Amino acid sequence: MSDKRSIKEILNMKISARKLILILIDITIIVLVYAFITFMFWLYALNKLLSMHLNIMNAGVLIFCLLLFRLVFGIYSSVWRYANSYSYLKLIILDFAAGITYFIITIMVGYIYTRGWQSISIVCIITLATLASRFVYQQYHSRCHHLESLVGEKINVVIIGAGQIGVLLASELKMNSKSRYNPYCFVDIDKEKIGNKISGIKVIEADNSIIEKLKQMPVKEIIIAIPKLNGDEKQKLYRYYEKTGLKIKIYDFMFSQEGSDENKRVIRDIKIEDLLFRESINIGDEASIRFYKGKRILITGGGGSIGSELCRQLARCKPEQLIILDIYENNAYEIQQELLRLYGSKLNLAVEIASVRERERLDCIFRCYKPHIVFHAAAHKHVPLMEHNGCEAVKNNIMGTYNTADMAEKYGAEKFILISTDKAVNPTNIMGASKRMCEMIIQCRTDSKTSFASVRFGNVLGSNGSVIPLFKKQVEDGGPITITDKRIIRYFMTIPEASQLVMHAGIMARKGELFVLDMGKPVRIVELAENMIRLSGLTPYKDIDIVEIGLRPGEKLYEELLLKNEDLTVTVNKLIFIEKDTPFTRAEIDDKLDILRTALIDCTNAVDSDVIKRAMKNVVSTYDDPETVNGNANNAVEMKGCYDKLS
Repeated sequence: MSDKRSIKEILNMKISARKLILILIDITIIVLVYAFITFMFWLYALNKLLSMHLNIMNAGVLIFCLLLFRLVFGIYSSVWRYANSYSYLKLIILDFAAGITYFIITIMVGYIYTRGWQSISIVCIITLATLASRFVYQQYHSRCHHLESLVGEKINVVIIGAGQIGVLLASELKMNSKSRYNPYCFVDIDKEKIGNKISGIKVIEADNSIIEKLKQMPVKEIIIAIPKLNGDEKQKLYRYYEKTGLKIKIYDFMFSQEGSDENKRVIRDIKIEDLLFRESINIGDEASIRFYKGKRILITGGGGSIGSELCRQLARCKPEQLIILDIYENNAYEIQQELLRLYGSKLNLAVEIASVRERERLDCIFRCYKPHIVFHAAAHKHVPLMEHNGCEAVKNNIMGTYNTADMAEKYGAEKFILISTDKAVNPTNIMGASKRMCEMIIQCRTDSKTSFASVRFGNVLGSNGSVIPLFKKQVEDGGPITITDKRIIRYFMTIPEASQLVMHAGIMARKGELFVLDMGKPVRIVELAENMIRLSGLTPYKDIDIVEIGLRPGEKLYEELLLKNEDLTVTVNKLIFIEKDTPFTRAEIDDKLDILRTALIDCTNAVDSDVIKRAMKNVVSTYDDPETVNGNANNAVEMKGCYDKLS
């Protein structure tokens, strides 16, 4: 058993007052039961009455055997007011083993004066008496807790699911005096359970009238306690029970930051990630840890949303050195301090404040650290800002990528991974076009000793500047939530998903591949906003309004993950694809860069981005005007697929 201890540990451990009381109670039970049964055997002439000396010896051996097994296997470490069937069964098995040991010892020393069945009877009655004492204590504590709950402010809750997980939750809530919840009833579809009581709690049927029934009950919250729910099932349950107007929570696993096995179920709020149209994908595995262990890894934009999560996950892989490069010192400082708190001197961490625009500074950093792996996450990503400041998108995104890729080649990096975006597919804005140009810069380096690759994914939930923090802030301010267009749809993924995809791409990168994650169905932004309001316990359009403000410059109603009419290759991970896109040559890329450099010179005295926009359309053939694309949006496969699913 997992809580088994050595004899030495038992002898050396400090016994707490609670454990000592339990031991004394058990010794008292053993002595009383032994004396009573022995007297009854003598009374009915089943055995002769032993001398006081032999009785004490027999009782001593029995006490030794029972207490030894209970101590070694942690019976006295259990908190019996929260005991479950496992704890009781464990005590029975251990006492049975102790009884056999007691019988063998008395035979070996040769002074046993009871028959085998009589010895077993004594042990069985002792076990029953011990169980009864524990059960009485548990019921007493439960009764006291119930009386406290009547006086204190407890919230009546409905538990969806009367299975093992739901019953476990209900028992925990009932017996934990510090719990703020009181389980009022279960809701289930199992006909055998409906109408009965489990742990003293009634089970009602999840029929067509359940919503109205719950509205009439003195309950304030609903807790979903059904294991292994996927994204669609969570959303279906949430959508169904939100009609009650009650706050909905879920009993789910809380994973530790370090990825240890010490994960436990907790009652938590429904998160927006739970309501996506697909289950969150975990594509990380031991292969990532093995690959990155002992490597020098440099992350540009290491203080950003994706960059900082990459730092966290790569730090777990025990790299030889982790180098964070960022121009914004506040973000770099925050992730530096976080990693130092977690790992201290165990992680060889370096932080460099620098811009990827400056070749000389990059040259110095690469010459100093000579990284094996480079993750390039530094970029300007805000569409409206880059639409107005197009020259900055060219300088930072395109020239910064070119500079960093050159340094990776010059100093012999093994891998270079570019973080791209779905906005690079048939772009309608300067930001998306700049990222498409970055992909082309990477794809042209098929002759390099450094393995280059790009990773393309959709919007990242909770990242800096994304809609989730914006919507949360607007809800906190009392609304309204502003969206550009109620028809707009986007692909979403979590920050850990995005980081794991990038790390996997680093393993698979060979010659300029463009990796794309299967992100499932896109999400309507208006529904995202509605869910954000509901998750705050409010009602959309009543408590918080949702207002259209019109599409921003360069914004597209929908995004695509893949270029049209291109073949896809499935990787060893069936969720990751490689897009087969014919790369440009280095000479062709240099010509395109010359066009952009000329445009940068031409726009020196201009605030707007007209010169840059014309140059971008010249170098990125798939760049189109947003008006043209949005005008045909209703015919797009992505829009049809999203609305067909929701209809």
